[in-house]
Amino acid sequence: MNRFFKRCLITGIAGSGGSYLAEHILSKKNSPKIFGIYRSKGHLDKIENKYKKKIILFKVDMTNYEILKKKIKHINPDIIFHLATHANVRESFEKPILTAKNNNSLTLNLLEAVKKLKIKPLIIVCSSSEVYGNVNKKNMPISERQPMAPINPYAATKTFQDLITQIYLKSYKMKIIITRMFSYTNARNTKLFQTSFAKQIARIEKKKQKILKHGNLNSVRTFIDINDAMEAYWTVATKGKIGEIYNLGGDKTISVKKYLHKLIGLSKCKIECKLDKNLIRPQDIHLQIPNINKFKKHTGWKIRVSFEESVRKLLNECRKIY
Repeated sequence: MNRFFKRCLITGIAGSGGSYLAEHILSKKNSPKIFGIYRSKGHLDKIENKYKKKIILFKVDMTNYEILKKKIKHINPDIIFHLATHANVRESFEKPILTAKNNNSLTLNLLEAVKKLKIKPLIIVCSSSEVYGNVNKKNMPISERQPMAPINPYAATKTFQDLITQIYLKSYKMKIIITRMFSYTNARNTKLFQTSFAKQIARIEKKKQKILKHGNLNSVRTFIDINDAMEAYWTVATKGKIGEIYNLGGDKTISVKKYLHKLIGLSKCKIECKLDKNLIRPQDIHLQIPNINKFKKHTGWKIRVSFEESVRKLLNECRKIY
């Protein structure tokens, strides 16, 4: 049985994931009214003009508890997608204090505000596969029961988010579902290696850049297309079981090197590549394969975009943007 919502709040709506999610929800028949909280403009231009009458936006610093609480009271949502976060793994090694202070307070302030207001929205807390860290090959594919063992400061903040959410869920009987998203294509987030590759290829094709720079190519990940990822979030909200934790991800496992070669194979000119040591992380994920059986069983969600089509879509969108 599907849930229906009238007032949907997306935190971090100006971010790459938040802006895509807003677009995806508004493409639905009888979509709810979208309210968005943002701190910086980010990708607002992608949704502001196209959906001006369907989205109400508020500039809010979520690290300020009282202001956030007042805004949530005003909006009175029946569904909240919590995506607001500072999500730069490489930068989190350089700015761990800033990353932790920001990310930890965002989630804690949101949960506490909802609790104190005594409202009962369904909250989808969007965690990350980064919380699992480097999992032994014998424990692949990774299930939701796998212990969290983050290996970078950003992942540590997502682990805090995940754990504090579980406490609010169990202690205060709040309506919450936690998702842990694995690697997905996102043309608006150039901090992701796949987007960085596609952006650089687009620039080389336009003669704005000569050499493609990359970091570690040996990591092996499982990918999902942006459309399938956003549909997974929406499906969690409408069909997922309250109180559950769900892995969200694709079914195509490939090394970063092979992903780069796939993109190069679609390029319109010769691409020369070079290792940039500044892009190497102090620690990196070696292998990530998700077990998404619970999510599929509970909701009936299916992958609809093939890996080959997803790679083409990413490169073509980067050509338009960059």
